[in-house]
Amino acid sequence: MQRKAADDLKKLVTDALVEQGLVYEGAQAHVTPRRLALQVIGLPVRQPDQNEERKGPRVGAPEAAVQGFLKSAGLNSIDEADIVADPKKGEFYVARIRREGRETAAVLAEIIPAVVRAFPWPKSMRWGEASREPGSLRWVRPLQSILCTFGPETEIPDVVPFDIDGLRASDVTRGHRFLSRGPILVRRFDDYIAALEKAHVVLDLDERKRRILADANTLAFAQGYDIIPDEGLLEEVAGLVEWPVVLIGRFDEAYLAVPPEVIRATIRANQKCFVLKEASTGKLANRFILVANIEASDGGAAIVAGNERVVRARLSDARFFWDTDQKPLPEFVGSALKPLDQRLERLKALNIVFHEKLGTQAARIGRIAKLAGLIAPLVGADAGKVERAAGLAKADLVTEMVGEFPELQGLMGRYYAAAQGEDEAVAAAVEEHYKPQGPSDTTPSGPVSVALALADKLDTLAGFWAIDEKPTGSKDPFALRRAALGVIRLVLDNNLRLPLSRLLDAAFDALPVKADKAALIADLLSFFADRLTVYLRDKGARHDLIAAVFALAGQDDLVLIVRRVEALGRFLDTEDGANLLAGYRRAANILRIEEKKDGRTYEGGADVALILDRGKEEERTLVEALRLAREEAHAAVEREDFEAAMRSLAELRPAVDAFFDAVTVNAEDSELRTNRLKLLDALRAATHTVADFGVIGG
Repeated sequence: MQRKAADDLKKLVTDALVEQGLVYEGAQAHVTPRRLALQVIGLPVRQPDQNEERKGPRVGAPEAAVQGFLKSAGLNSIDEADIVADPKKGEFYVARIRREGRETAAVLAEIIPAVVRAFPWPKSMRWGEASREPGSLRWVRPLQSILCTFGPETEIPDVVPFDIDGLRASDVTRGHRFLSRGPILVRRFDDYIAALEKAHVVLDLDERKRRILADANTLAFAQGYDIIPDEGLLEEVAGLVEWPVVLIGRFDEAYLAVPPEVIRATIRANQKCFVLKEASTGKLANRFILVANIEASDGGAAIVAGNERVVRARLSDARFFWDTDQKPLPEFVGSALKPLDQRLERLKALNIVFHEKLGTQAARIGRIAKLAGLIAPLVGADAGKVERAAGLAKADLVTEMVGEFPELQGLMGRYYAAAQGEDEAVAAAVEEHYKPQGPSDTTPSGPVSVALALADKLDTLAGFWAIDEKPTGSKDPFALRRAALGVIRLVLDNNLRLPLSRLLDAAFDALPVKADKAALIADLLSFFADRLTVYLRDKGARHDLIAAVFALAGQDDLVLIVRRVEALGRFLDTEDGANLLAGYRRAANILRIEEKKDGRTYEGGADVALILDRGKEEERTLVEALRLAREEAHAAVEREDFEAAMRSLAELRPAVDAFFDAVTVNAEDSELRTNRLKLLDALRAATHTVADFGVIGG
């Protein structure tokens, strides 16, 4: 909320200034847990004067029109308007209005209260007596003071005069809540920063992050440890303190028996502390870094002790969860089932709903297992291992540890699977079937993991498409864009040749809801096309080349699509590529014009016998060249050599040029004209062997 609040304050105020004709040189916003600040540099002392011409009715217009014009222009009588002659429209009235600019301070006194009252906090509150009144101020926390000054750097600035719900703007602020005393008089921004620093407040968020990280690294290094990087936690902690004081705490080594990710999640989530690793071995250490917001008189000993006490309690809970999850469940005491299998049985018994329209988690496990079994031979995975991994993949959802730390789902399943002696590939797949979960996440490469991850994501996509819960605009509550991108990355990163249409067909067949499968598959493939377009565009591919490949029918092999796009991009940069594109456009332009004029298409192929009987030599040459080029292009596409296919088509250019130079397409003989247009359509269709050149720009 903090960074966004700083950005919002800057945008809302500066946009309002510009709208009022007040152009500035620069602006910067800052935020701490207790203050939100904005400096705007280079504002003029007043708005510029404005001259406006407003055209009115014609001379002699009805009185009502004249009176309306006077009112809108702010004139007292029509004598204050000028009369302008127009050669075509005659004479009409024009009001020339001059508006004097206001003092900037007066404009600010209107802008800032409006911004504060309408500030887009995602969460806000009312407080005090005023909260009973309708329309009272809402803010993220009770607003204590407002500091607002304006003036040239060479003079003492003025306080901008306004108040919000009785809170009057001033030139006074306060420092750290505990480490400073009394009000601080502030003239300008440089004074503000320096005064706050003396009062134990670091205004700049990035500076607080830098100090925390530097002090943490120094403290850890001095004791033989390295801090485990955590940018998200660093951002959060820097937003919790105004005067960061870095301290180090410890916990009992016995807790290191718990998986390191659990220790990190426990300490991070509950205490907002950084975990450390031993510099010599890289193993997790029984130390943690905490950041206080105060310089304590005892050097922080009490703060460290308090954090150690809470961490100890949290880790004790975590170890209890860890031990409990590996013991038999009460209802399975004496059973031969392994602990994770027992969890799977409990998951089935609890009938946990995945989605009200898509059934239970247990039913979904069955669908994923079936689909993963179909994918397994396509990715070189052992079918038995895939089936076993699919059965265990969701079992950790009912473990104590995942119940406490949902972000560890999958990972804990891997630990528990390994603990009960599962095959390494099976245990890895239990964790990795959720991956990749974002652009920076790793992509699984093990065949078992890949098969299961694909099945999980395809089932999710098919399910929500079947119940019409597709992403709309910026809303994507079920993370379906991420799931589609995950499929794309799994396929491309592992160079997998998968028939997506067939896999989606199987996924839709397994669902408990039935719909128009063919339409849903087509729509979902279009969604994949959109996601792949974004993915490739981010990697530098031209969007029009991607569209040119996707315009061809039946494109569901993602690896092949990418190869086509890459080959098309390389080829079009060559002279042959330019020749092919030029020839295509010449033919396509004529066809487009004639088809529009005639209200028909010219598909179906030219009559070769007619050409041989009545056509010109150049027509016969083009027909033969087209035949050879098509054969060579199709053969090249079959062996997936798309550049060779395009080179074959590019060799048509001399025959095409000769045709256009010697042959009149729009011949007076309608039979010849139709046949020649069909010949051009054959040329256009030949290029579609590789891509639709009609959507290529440039």
